[in-house]
Parts: sequence; structure tokens; C-alpha cells
Amino acid sequence: MKEVAFDYWMFLAGLGIFLFGMYHLEDGVKGLAGKSFKNLIQRFTNKSWQGIITGTVVTGILQSSSMVTLLVLAFLGGGMITLRNSLGVVLGANLGTTFTAWIVATLGFKMDIADFSYPFLAIGIVSYLFLKSRPFLKNLGAFLVGFGLLFLGLDFMKVSVENIAGEIDLTFFASYGLGAFLLMGLVITGLIQSSSAMIVIILSALNAGLVDIYQSVAMVIGANIGTTATLVIGSLGGTADKKRLSMANVIFNLFAGFLVFFFIHELVYGAYYIFRVEDPLMELVLLNTLLNLIGIVLIYPFLGLFERFLRHRFLQAEPAGETLYIKNISPDVPDVALKALDKELKQVYLYTREFILDCLKIGPMTNHKDSGWKMIFRRATGLNERYDKIKRLEDELTSYYAQLQEQNLNITEAEQLTASMMGLRSIVYGAKDMKDVMHNIQFMMENEDPLGIEILKRLQEFVRLRLGEINSYLEEENQPEVIPDWLQQNEIFYNETINYLYKNIKSRNKEGVPISTITNVVKQTVSSMDNLCSSIIYWKLKKGTILNGHEPGE
Repeated sequence: MKEVAFDYWMFLAGLGIFLFGMYHLEDGVKGLAGKSFKNLIQRFTNKSWQGIITGTVVTGILQSSSMVTLLVLAFLGGGMITLRNSLGVVLGANLGTTFTAWIVATLGFKMDIADFSYPFLAIGIVSYLFLKSRPFLKNLGAFLVGFGLLFLGLDFMKVSVENIAGEIDLTFFASYGLGAFLLMGLVITGLIQSSSAMIVIILSALNAGLVDIYQSVAMVIGANIGTTATLVIGSLGGTADKKRLSMANVIFNLFAGFLVFFFIHELVYGAYYIFRVEDPLMELVLLNTLLNLIGIVLIYPFLGLFERFLRHRFLQAEPAGETLYIKNISPDVPDVALKALDKELKQVYLYTREFILDCLKIGPMTNHKDSGWKMIFRRATGLNERYDKIKRLEDELTSYYAQLQEQNLNITEAEQLTASMMGLRSIVYGAKDMKDVMHNIQFMMENEDPLGIEILKRLQEFVRLRLGEINSYLEEENQPEVIPDWLQQNEIFYNETINYLYKNIKSRNKEGVPISTITNVVKQTVSSMDNLCSSIIYWKLKKGTILNGHEPGE
């Protein structure tokens, strides 16, 4: 009895070491080439079939379908990838997770894997602990530690299962048919939250003779269904897109799993006679891969229809708030979140620009294309409501900024985040400048004071010109060679306007607009333009120096 208890503890220790190894392996790969994988997912998912291939390759290397799914959700929320193509990536991720089983079946049961793991652990631990100042070597150490722990944990599980093989009687489960083994695979995978670990457990059981090939395939089908629990749990309370992807993953695995389940005997026969695979371990991992391939082939033609179906689900879970992009993106993916923050910043500028134009009663600017956000924005009734909208946007972005600050940002990301928030603050200050005098502007327009009307015309022309220049500056893709001298020009305009005002005081009607009101409107309008100009110049310059790998002032 003692011996059996010891074997169980050894098995659980092996499972823990294996999962801990998977964590370090994922962490090391993320550190070594995480950004490259993000770029790969974003760049090569223009079509569904590209998404499948990309999802397979990236998951096969990272060995983390959860991480790949998180990245897909971030890109989906930021509008960088369509729902249909993200479904392709999820399908590919399911196929990519089978790569672990191939490694384990090929190496793990063909040699003394404990001895095999020692060199990886020795070199990896030394690199991870003593080379922290060298990020590449530290991440390489984490990768080697993960790889070594993976096989050390596998050895523990393999030995413990072999030792207790004679003590376990699965006749009771076998009497209920293959469905009992499918349920067993589903429940255990749902509990340990790792299909890769479950596949290793099944391989160990098959290697020890505890289960036959048919029972092990049924357990693998259950494991593929059970692994969807991770995404289901992660989607609880999440965005609509997260729930849709979770639902899609469940449907994919249920459909493919149950379809294959009813043809287990035919598939095993085909793998044995068509592929000439005689090793039951290799046959199992081959069938695991075929299971996911069959699912992809059957579902791929209906991805468009499936996308439309999902679009009508979870509408009540659509994120609330004024922002367009960040509310769909988790701060857990900082580089993607920062791109979304930049897009939001540009939207805030566009909202503020329209608010300023309407305060001064200036018509739509030329060379400006209407878009969805503008139509929504124009539904607001009154300038106060529009200003309140800008303030709500500021609050949401500031809250998101606080969440991003809690992430492990590198220096470049931290600088980019600071630049975005400083830009946001200046833009909102620009809106407040105009909000403070919009009632004065209305009074000047309604009064028949010629001098007040003339000053107002000059302000309108000044604002129209400056905003047009800012638009052109923003549209330049490359870093401008010359920094605009807008602030100096604004000061010249202010001085010229005030001088014009005082030169013509004597000829004005005494019943006209008070001079203090006119000077305040001029001052606040120029201050508004100063804030917008400063924001855009600083944000673009900072972004350019960050992208080019330089610091401002270098």
C-alpha cells in the first residue's frame, strides 16, 4: 500500500514538474522572440488559410495555444485582424499543440530521459540565475530550464505509471465502453488545464499497457474537448469577441471530436495499414494530429457562415464606453495595447478638432473624409455634450494607462506610453480652452459690433489654417525633417491681433462687445492651438525617436 501511495506522489510530482517546465519554456520563447511571433500573427493572417498555417507554426514553437489565443484576441479587438481569420488562427493553434506529443513520443520513451534532461537543467539554471544582465542569455536559460523540466517530469510520470501498472484495474471503465475513456480525458484535462500534459499521461499509460490504442484515442479526443475549458474560463466576464472565440473553439473541438469518436476503429485501422505505423505511441500521436486536421478540413469551407453566426452572439457583452479600440484589448499584451492607444489618441484629436470648429462656427474642413466616428459624434446635441464626451474619453484612456503601467513594460514601451498620455493631456487642455470661451464667442457673433466680428473672422481663418497644417503633418508617414514652428507663428498671430484690436478701439461702438471679452477669446483660442500643436509635435517626435531607437535630443 505504501509503495502504491509513493508512486502516486511521484506521478503528481512529475505532472507538476512537467507543467512548470511548460511555463518556463513558454516564458523563455516569449523573451527570445515574442515580438517576432506577434508580428508574424499580425502580418500573415490576411486570409483564413494563412491564419491556420500561422496559428499552427506559432503554437508549435511556443507550445501555448492560450498565449496565441490571447494575441489573436488583442489583434481582433484592435481591428488588426478579422473574426473570420482569427478563427483560422484558433484552428491552427489546436493543430500546433500536437507538436509536444510528437517530441515526447519520439524522444521521451526511446531513451533514458532523466539523464537527457540534466545538461539542459544545469546550463539553463546557471544562465537564468547568473546572467540576468544579459536578457538574451537569461531567456535562453529559461528555455533550457523549461525543456529540461519537461523531460524530467515526463520521466517521473513514466516511471510511476510503469510501477503501478499492475495495481490498477481499468476493467470497470472498459465495461462502459470507449465513452468512459473520452469522459476521463475530458475531465482530467479540464482539471489540469493542459492538453499537452494530458497527452503525456495518456502516452505513459499506453506505454505501460494500462490502456489499448482505442481507449487512448478516446482519451485524446476527450483531452482535445477538455482543453477548451481554459478559454471558456478566461472568457467569463470578458468581451464579446473573447466569448465568440471561446464558443468557436468549443464547437470546433466538439464537432471534430465526436465525429472522429464514432470512427475510431476505422481511423486506427487506416493509420496502421495506410501509414504503416506499428509503434502504438507513434500511432497515437499521428491520430491526435489527424483528429485536428480532419476538424480543420471539415470546418474550413464554412468559416464565413460560422463568422456570421458568431457575430449575432453575445451582443450584450459588447464593451461599454466611448473608446473604439482599447476596450477590446487586454493590457496583458502591451505592444498591441500601445498601438490601440495611439489610434485612440488620434480619435481624441479628431473629436477635439470638430469641437473647436463648431465652437467657432467654422464649416466642415476641406479634404476631410467623413467616417463612422464622425457620424456618431455629430449626434451629440450641443457643445457641452461634445466636451463631456471628450472628458469621458480622457477618463477611459487614463484608466487604461494605469492598467498598462502595471504591466512589465520595457523602456521603449514605457516611453511610448508616457508620450501618448502627455499628448492626450494637451489635446484635452486645447478643448477646455475653447469650452471656457464658447459662450463669449456666441455673444460676439450675436452682437453687431464690427470690430468684434472682424476679430472673430481672423480667429476663424487662423484656426482653419492651423488645423489644416496639423492634419497634413499627421498624415506624413515618415518622420518630418523640419519641426513646424507653429508655436512661434501662434505668438506672432496673437500679438498682431491684439495690436489690431487696440489700434481700432477708438472707432468702435461703445455698446459693442467688451474689450476684455474679445482679448480673452483671442487668448484662449491661441492657447487652444498651442496645446494642440504641442501635443501633436511632441507625440510624433517621440514616436519617431522611439521607432528609430534614439532618445529625444540625441
